[in-house]
Amino acid sequence: MTLACRKLSPHPQSSARQHSGPWLVWLHGLLGSGEDWLPVAELCGDIPSLLIDLPGHGNSVALTTTSFEDISRQLSETLQANGIREYWLAGYSLGGRIAMFHACYGNPVGLQGLLVEGGNLGLESDELREARFQQDCQWAQRFRHEPLPQVLTDWYQQAVFADLDSQQREQLVAERANNHGPAVADMLEATSLGHQPWLLPALQRLNVPYTYLCGERDHKFQQLARQYPLPLRTLARAGHNAHRANPGAFAAQVLSFLSQSSFSPPSR
Repeated sequence: MTLACRKLSPHPQSSARQHSGPWLVWLHGLLGSGEDWLPVAELCGDIPSLLIDLPGHGNSVALTTTSFEDISRQLSETLQANGIREYWLAGYSLGGRIAMFHACYGNPVGLQGLLVEGGNLGLESDELREARFQQDCQWAQRFRHEPLPQVLTDWYQQAVFADLDSQQREQLVAERANNHGPAVADMLEATSLGHQPWLLPALQRLNVPYTYLCGERDHKFQQLARQYPLPLRTLARAGHNAHRANPGAFAAQVLSFLSQSSFSPPSR
């Protein structure tokens, strides 16, 4: 496969030729697309944004990836192809896990800082990783072989989405039903928590600033952030998908983080 075919599909909000400073690069969650970030990106002032479609999603539906290492390389190639030399990397859920891996184990040349929303740090034992991989494989089989609305109805019953009411669940099922089930399944298996390293030690060694954003009703990931501890920023009136529930508060936290981080910009 050529490099051109392996680049992720972006939704640029600005032109790299018109901006010499750092960009905001956004990575969505499983079943989403780069456009999920549009309400937040539009509230981030004049900072240009690159809204990326991950493999198997949106305009990257025909693109595959094999591992966290592979998608980190794809991300680097996409940034290079778009002329982005300095950037802040923001990711939600699966996108947050990819962002953390890229910052910790990829080749993050030009990375200025990391913003993670509800991203899992990984699992600490081989037994837990194997169990999670088997669970993700079961979901993947359903995504491949069952009607997508039926699978999504069960998907959004998981505990992490407990803050959603029935109307919000129905809306998400309707929106996400335009995905291609087999492509989602491939991505789910390639980026399973069962394949992800335990990221906390590497995060603690990062030489760029990072923050961890979490909705006030996302009890699972708030507990995780306080347990280790992570530099937590809490979003009011929001659960696991905080940027969707409260884009204004999310954008305000992003701008606050960027402002504080810009006083002494780190280098790679």
